[in-house]
Amino acid sequence: MPKGVRIVLYAVGGIVVAVLLLAGVVVGVSNSHMARSYTITPEKVSIPTDSASIAQGHHIVITRGCNDCHGADMAGGVIMDDPAMGFFAGPNLTGGEGSPTAGFTDEDWVRAIRHGVGPNGKALRLMPSDEYYYLSDGDLGSLIAYLESLEPIDNNPGAIRPGPLGRALFAFGKLPNFLPAEHIPHDAPRPEAPPEGLTLEFGSYIAKGCTGCHGDQLAGGPIPGGAPSWPAAANLTPDKETGLAGWTQDDFITALRTGIRPDGTEIDTVMPWKAFGMMKDVELDALWLYVQSLEPREFGQNQ
Repeated sequence: MPKGVRIVLYAVGGIVVAVLLLAGVVVGVSNSHMARSYTITPEKVSIPTDSASIAQGHHIVITRGCNDCHGADMAGGVIMDDPAMGFFAGPNLTGGEGSPTAGFTDEDWVRAIRHGVGPNGKALRLMPSDEYYYLSDGDLGSLIAYLESLEPIDNNPGAIRPGPLGRALFAFGKLPNFLPAEHIPHDAPRPEAPPEGLTLEFGSYIAKGCTGCHGDQLAGGPIPGGAPSWPAAANLTPDKETGLAGWTQDDFITALRTGIRPDGTEIDTVMPWKAFGMMKDVELDALWLYVQSLEPREFGQNQ
């Protein structure tokens, strides 16, 4: 065999071995994280039964983006089906056939929503509990009351299955929202919800629902776990070059109510502006007050 051919074969063999070793590491690391068990004893949350509280729970479902994953009727739906990233779906929360929440106790709901952990002790995949952990007991109770009031619908959209790229991103820390339970301070005291009003504190409380896409500092960037076709999340800080420094309060609220930016361009529907536009005036006003108070950051500077 010519020397040149042998060199090529050795090189190809080396690449194959390296790829197999890397694949083994990715599978091993991701499986290890997904197999981890959590012992969570949720704090008791009072679940109201009055119509006003249930209506507040419905409002939270709409404005916190729950419908984007679980569907308009909360019976679940497919979020992404990509050979590389994987199959991602929001489960059926109505208690009908195919629903993993059928038979949930109040404690199970608290554990799942606030801590991102199922009754079996395993971390829930892609459940944004790192945002919902900060819901007040009152809002969490209203949310659970609404979910428990839903009429059962039979539907099973399928289980979440990460693909090879999804596993690799997760294994190397580039998909932190896949298992949010790993990052939640489960034993930390939760801040009390501030009174509803035009304050920075109330705006910060509302803004927790924006961090999953826009980052902890709201500076935007590629959406973790998003499909390659998804646009990056916008920079919500008052940065002059890439943020909202040139926007007015009317611009901000109009964008969320209509999906149209001040320059006339449309906001991609990956950004659930229709849901956020359903917020009360006081919620949007407080959110604007809060984002304007942030330190200006360059696009994507969330560390």
